Amino acid sequence: MNMQPETYNIPPNLQQKITAEQAFHYRIIPVKDTKSGITLKTDSNALKNLLAELQIVLDTPVILEKCDSEELRKYLSTNYRQARPKANAQLHYTSDFLEKILIDAKQLGSSDIHFEPYEKRCRVRFRLDGKLIEQFNIPLEEYPTIINKIKIKADLDIAEKRLPQDGRISVNTHGNEFDIRVSSLPTLHGEKLVLRILSKDSGALDLGALGFTEKELNQYKEGIRNPNGIVLISGPTGSGKTTTLYATLKHLNNDQTNILTVEDPIEYTLEGINQVQLKENIGLDFASTLRTFLRQDPDIVMVGEIRDVKTANMAIRAALTGHLVLSTIHTNSAWATVSRLIDMGVPSFLIASTLNLSVAQRLVRKLCDDCKKESKIDPMLFPENFMVPKDLKMHFEAIGCNTCHHTGYQGRKAIYEILPITRELMVPIKENHLEINDYQIEKQIGSLKNNAIQLVRDGTTTIDEVYSLLTN
Repeated sequence: MNMQPETYNIPPNLQQKITAEQAFHYRIIPVKDTKSGITLKTDSNALKNLLAELQIVLDTPVILEKCDSEELRKYLSTNYRQARPKANAQLHYTSDFLEKILIDAKQLGSSDIHFEPYEKRCRVRFRLDGKLIEQFNIPLEEYPTIINKIKIKADLDIAEKRLPQDGRISVNTHGNEFDIRVSSLPTLHGEKLVLRILSKDSGALDLGALGFTEKELNQYKEGIRNPNGIVLISGPTGSGKTTTLYATLKHLNNDQTNILTVEDPIEYTLEGINQVQLKENIGLDFASTLRTFLRQDPDIVMVGEIRDVKTANMAIRAALTGHLVLSTIHTNSAWATVSRLIDMGVPSFLIASTLNLSVAQRLVRKLCDDCKKESKIDPMLFPENFMVPKDLKMHFEAIGCNTCHHTGYQGRKAIYEILPITRELMVPIKENHLEINDYQIEKQIGSLKNNAIQLVRDGTTTIDEVYSLLTN
């Protein structure tokens, strides 16, 4: 009783072996049913825990097979209707309200949950693919109880409502392990809470799946293969820099390498890597931790972010003494990283001799394949000074359907600009000549703008999503 992968249809008698709620809750689909038990596909990495729970829930022997998330999504959307919470549904306090919200957020792929009080209503919003979507309303009289219960779990002071607080909750539910970073903020009508979901599942961290083109991936791997030097990833907050760093660490991690990281916060737990949580209130900052790292015989060091000249100089020192240093920095392009370091006060000759690779990245939402609609190009959709490529005749628009929760988008993809620091580039860096447009054109280095237009051309995303990149 096998399925037909090309259509993603499951035979009705097999489909009925599990309910839609079970399919979405456990992220499973039935593959075949024999005398020895039911075979299910899943993208979960906690197979042992999931297997034990499913055998109790389904009351039958279960065999689990691993599949990728995209294949599972297609089977789920084709065969089961998800009973998901409607926007503006009422959320009431129950003993397991937090678990229910976290499961909903996990199913939708949300990264943050916002609890917000106003004069006449309170709401809960999920951040989905970078945008906030309202999911629940909370009765005014129940809001303080819900907030206090979350604060207790996060080990926060429930009597303190005048000052911001930060805490953490560790959750293990249905085989999913993740940490929740909790931040409280006093507002006019009460405390606003933001819960950031920090997944412990590093299974999806794969350099090849982030969005690099083949050429960019080869350049990037070449840059991180060096035993010493600095690799810097730049971009605004929420552009996926940390995910790229973690995927890099996973790629470099082996039994012969000592990898140390200092992070704020630790977003993924990586086996075999020594991870340090930043604690600035007791003096454990990036610069002081990096100084200690150099006495720990490291091969590779990852610093969550270069924020000041002290951290930048320590990173330079680590690179000069034979270590590979990975970090992030806030700049708009790969080349702007050089001028940012110079502005911080790092000597240009040291930048030239230690910087291996500068990477700029952005995240764009991907169009939902089930509902996107093709349209003719209208020059008015682009920024005023942007020259629309002559070969760009059509583009796709976001429409919205049940599959994408009526947003028109599903998932995100990174756009990269990779700039290897070659001997040729060391000269302008040392001499502070910070204009290299001709060099980038000559070496065919794909800019963020060019890569963004390519995603519009091939129907991956919309003009709206990449608009800000086209104005530069």
